[in-house]
Amino acid sequence: MTGPVLFIVGPTASGKTAAALDLAARIRPRARMEIVNADSRQVYRGMSVGTAKPTPDDLAAVPHHLIDAAAPDDTYSLARYLADARSAIDAIAARGALPVVGGGTGQYVWGLAEGWQAPAVPPDAALRAELHAEAERLGSPALYERLRSADPDAADAIDPRNVRRVIRALEVFQATGEPFSRQRRRDAPDFTPVMLGLATERGALRERADARVDAMLRAGWVEETRELLRCGYGPELPAFSAVGYREVTAHIRGELTLEETAERVKTATHRLIRRQRAWFKPTDERIAWSADGAALVQRALSLLPS
Repeated sequence: MTGPVLFIVGPTASGKTAAALDLAARIRPRARMEIVNADSRQVYRGMSVGTAKPTPDDLAAVPHHLIDAAAPDDTYSLARYLADARSAIDAIAARGALPVVGGGTGQYVWGLAEGWQAPAVPPDAALRAELHAEAERLGSPALYERLRSADPDAADAIDPRNVRRVIRALEVFQATGEPFSRQRRRDAPDFTPVMLGLATERGALRERADARVDAMLRAGWVEETRELLRCGYGPELPAFSAVGYREVTAHIRGELTLEETAERVKTATHRLIRRQRAWFKPTDERIAWSADGAALVQRALSLLPS
């Protein structure tokens, strides 16, 4: 395709979903838009409350893509996401609608905007289990040093504490014999990315995130997690790395009170926000920042053809 693709980015609880829905309402009838999800946990079915997915009414009001795209025990890789998202963007543009990518997963957003070509190496469950066991036995720094020896460029780009990404880089290296960093080339996308970001003040964002955790627990997060466990999906799955699901599982198993669960989830959410701010820095001049959703919508409308 050619033409613009709007990206609405920022940390969790900053108001990205509400801004995207407001924009969709404001540009009618002169234009139509469809939303492509860029949240790595909203792709999983059965995980709606704890990932703050758009509501059924929201999904009915504006077409959404890559929501509920995979079962919780699927391995939904970056390569798979980029293929699915590019296909969705092309189809939206072919219908004459505006593609809007919304979400806070930095790899997904920049992978699309910068044209990353991720290696399509299928997961190796046995190798992953072996590497996880090694990390538990020797510590995650030892696993990270193993990656640094094999592929120093990949190691430089990965947080040493992110064991999942360290393991993925080692998995690709072992499967192909080529460093992970050499396989992630960039080809300019066939669209013009228009990057819009929400830069909510830190204190206010923390308060909103905490309030949202309390609201999700009241809205049935415990029951949702109990149903996932009943269906055979457990905390060892990558899908359960979504913030809070393992803590809620511990509550269901009697290991945490509900109050302890809420506090641990809030702490984990604060860590997530810090990681997301590393992907979407307020100093990044590629992103046009707004203090709130209303200002972002106004900026978006000013950039769209009349």
